[in-house]
Amino acid sequence: MASTDTTAVSEPSTAPALAGIQHVGLTVRDVEASVEWYTRVLGLERQFDEPHHHSDQGGYAVVIGTPDMSLNVGLDHHPGNAGETFNPTRTGLDHLCFQVADADALSAWATHLDQLGIANSGVYAVEGAPMWLLTFDDPDGIQLELIAFAG
Repeated sequence: MASTDTTAVSEPSTAPALAGIQHVGLTVRDVEASVEWYTRVLGLERQFDEPHHHSDQGGYAVVIGTPDMSLNVGLDHHPGNAGETFNPTRTGLDHLCFQVADADALSAWATHLDQLGIANSGVYAVEGAPMWLLTFDDPDGIQLELIAFAG
């Protein structure tokens, strides 16, 4: 549903507080191949499988994440997916970014990706901002970023 309300918000929000992002769901072409890739590359663990609830089209997700489930990624299968690769220029997800502790951790990730043979940008400073990035793509072409902030 497209929003047509362009009214500037000048009043402070009265929305209840959010605690964080619990998970993101990514539609992938081959769920099991993606589970293998994400667990091998990012060190996430398979948590559980679940059907798409309230969907008359079926489908399911395999949820992977940290052992304490504070960070999760759902790898989703949709029966209507024709197998096309990801396109960040369409409305929806552009990329997914994970934060790491510091620049040293980011360098360790670059080494890890290199050892796995995964093409990546290498660590680079973001001009005009106190941060460094490392970018790479998953098997479906979804851009993943690792970020570290200065200080």
